[in-house]
Amino acid sequence: MTNDMPELPPSRPAATRRIPIAIAAVLIGAVIGFAGVYGIGGLRRNATGDAACRGAVDLAHRIAPLAHGEVAALTVATTPLRLPDLAFEDADGKPKKLSDWRGRTVLVNLWATWCVPCRKEMPALDGLQTRLGGENFEVVAINIDTRDSEKPKNFLRDAHLTRLGYFSDEKAKVFQDLKAVGRALGMPTSVLVDAQGCEIATIAGPADWDSDDAIKLIKAAMNPVAAGL
Repeated sequence: MTNDMPELPPSRPAATRRIPIAIAAVLIGAVIGFAGVYGIGGLRRNATGDAACRGAVDLAHRIAPLAHGEVAALTVATTPLRLPDLAFEDADGKPKKLSDWRGRTVLVNLWATWCVPCRKEMPALDGLQTRLGGENFEVVAINIDTRDSEKPKNFLRDAHLTRLGYFSDEKAKVFQDLKAVGRALGMPTSVLVDAQGCEIATIAGPADWDSDDAIKLIKAAMNPVAAGL
């Protein structure tokens, strides 16, 4: 009589089966031990963010009630985050970094001429720079057009936006750097940054930056005590 059942492989000795289990147990134990010495602290640091930026989170909490009206879409920081030291160029092609503005509150804005909401927002940013720009605050609007470098310059000139400094990154790396920390989901993007380079608040999309709502909020971010917060 023919046996149609496939031949089963010989059973492995119990001791052989236990070897991989034992090795896995040793590896798991080693990982747990390593985490106990290094990993848990690292995870905790990641969860709480940059300790040096905790003051920015406290400030964000204090100004949160002012994020209404024309700046209602603003999302205030809840976890300490030091922004990447964004690198770009000024109007003369000289290298600049976000850290060049340490000591000042900064509104970092990414814009492009192909972005319709960006173009509509630029007059308000120019107005904000006109009203508050100085030794304590600056709008750093970084253009990320990647082709014709004259086009954004011509746009600013033709729109008579003369108070904004011209900054650009033709490789658009600043967008990727902010995207890497979850702060650039589209265009335009703006991040309010404190004097230490820490995030106070972020907004995805345009805002009326020279409105009374925006001016009041940014003044409070610059000096919460004077704002009664």
